[in-house]
Amino acid sequence: MRGNRDAKSQSTFISLLQDQVRNEFNAHQQYVAVAVWYDAKDLPRLAAHFYRQALEERNHAMMIVRYLLDQDVSVAIPGVDEVRNEFRGAREPVELALAQEKQVTEQIVALAKAARDDGDYVGEQFLQWFLKEQVEEVAQMDTLLTIVDRAGDNLFHVEDFLAREIVGDEGADANQPAAAGGAL
Repeated sequence: MRGNRDAKSQSTFISLLQDQVRNEFNAHQQYVAVAVWYDAKDLPRLAAHFYRQALEERNHAMMIVRYLLDQDVSVAIPGVDEVRNEFRGAREPVELALAQEKQVTEQIVALAKAARDDGDYVGEQFLQWFLKEQVEEVAQMDTLLTIVDRAGDNLFHVEDFLAREIVGDEGADANQPAAAGGAL
């Protein structure tokens, strides 16, 4: 497969997939910033939720890295963009997270389309798990935003909801791709 490196690394799909590594690390950093903001506000369940979300995004980046390595494509780990650290209230970070998940969904859909357009059926199959994951991620953030809105000024209702309900990662999915270095 070593001889395939140059042809494969030139495809639109592979180029977009390498860009997605950066997008996933950007999402990771933004979720860390949101978690720290909630942590500073003494909202431990919201903080823990977003710390877990940050790890998921990191793992997504490393799944893509593992795929690229397995496809014999050179991988450069990118830097990340600045993140937002200040929010006017508890709703804004969740609103930002929902917008971020919708944007990532659009990116994953574009990746799937590029894989199909490039005739990269292995790449298209790799993305199926990510497409399913994004449906769950958007739905989860949408629900959390609804709960924050219903709670109004009493964020303990949100904390209770997160303590009571399974929101987010329900454990390893047997179909999820392997992450380079292992998932955290």
